[in-house]
Amino acid sequence: MTAAAKTPPKTGIWALPRNVWAVSATSFLTDVSSEMVLNLLPLYLANVLGIRANIIGLIEGVAEATASILKLFSGWFSDRLRMRKPLVVLGYALSALSKPFFYIASAWGPIAAVRWADRVGKGIRTAPRDALVADSTPEKQRGLAFGFHRAADTAGAMLGLLIALGVVWAAQQGTLLVTTSTFQAIVLVSLVPALLAVVVLALGARDVPVTTTRPRPRFSLRELGKPFTGFLLIVAVFDLGNSSDAFLVLRAQERGLSVAGVLAMLITFNLVYTLVSTPAGSLSDRLGRRRVIVGGWLIYAAIYLGLALAGQGWQVWVLYAVYGVYYGLTYGTSRAMIADLVPEAMRGTAYGTFNAVLGILDLPASLIAGILWSGLGGWGGFGPAAPFFFGGSLALLAAVMLMLWRPPAAPATADKVKA
Repeated sequence: MTAAAKTPPKTGIWALPRNVWAVSATSFLTDVSSEMVLNLLPLYLANVLGIRANIIGLIEGVAEATASILKLFSGWFSDRLRMRKPLVVLGYALSALSKPFFYIASAWGPIAAVRWADRVGKGIRTAPRDALVADSTPEKQRGLAFGFHRAADTAGAMLGLLIALGVVWAAQQGTLLVTTSTFQAIVLVSLVPALLAVVVLALGARDVPVTTTRPRPRFSLRELGKPFTGFLLIVAVFDLGNSSDAFLVLRAQERGLSVAGVLAMLITFNLVYTLVSTPAGSLSDRLGRRRVIVGGWLIYAAIYLGLALAGQGWQVWVLYAVYGVYYGLTYGTSRAMIADLVPEAMRGTAYGTFNAVLGILDLPASLIAGILWSGLGGWGGFGPAAPFFFGGSLALLAAVMLMLWRPPAAPATADKVKA
């Protein structure tokens, strides 16, 4: 018997292609860096600089909208180039190089500029990265691949939050408000994994050539097909109520959690998200993407109703932990579903369009949430519960729409991805 015959075939995550592992390792390191900073940023803006929730919503909304517009063009451009890796490396490098400027920014304007620069990097890399994962993975493993990528990404976020919690606890222990020196220390620590992530991607990933008879794509929703367009419209309804998670962090603090308590809550969320993502992706390979997404949206609606009614910090903590189930069920599954709905040669454009539309909606979603919370001009708003009632209601509506949606067959394609 030969040695090859004695070696059992790889199964599960061990059978995933090299590119999935390289991209997942890069996302892990990037989130170690980003999450320790970005989750404290709304607290720093509110506690140190005295910025109101509506301005924080504006910063977050513009940041995500900026990223999303770039996702559209970078995804389309990667389809035109029929290359993914250079754009992915460029995007991660730009985000890494922007982070040191958080250390010296001392007003909300410069902080917003750095936040937006970081999102420019995200905008450049996201659609080509998702297309690279889809290009590298057989259809029957696609949910597993995206689920594993999300698990790695979220495990990095959890480690980053643990590091941030250690720094906060050493510097100020149970203090309710974050301080400038603590925030700056966390920024310095975040630089190492950010740079390592770029190195890992540059050395570990490789492009997967796509052989296709299609001409180089123009941007057109018609070329992406009716199945994709219908799915995009339904997700857009959901996303209009899905404001920045900064509001969940502010809600936790408003209900009495200290800075250390907020970080511990976020760690719990990321632990749940990490544990759910990979099995949820595999489940979508077996049961279908739509069922898994609908289940996640119903959980989201229940969580937002609970956040609206929460009276104490520990209740927000518990709900935020369950929030990890929603993310684990839906994030990777929706990316796998997009790859199922569009021709292979159009994946970059599809991911870019999907992220662009949703990211542009993040601006009105975050602005609406901020105005519902703290008002506008002389009006004081409806209070902290209002954004969560609004988001939960739209999630229920979107879940019903997705249950009723019957997509036509995805457009046929003769495109073949080289293994």
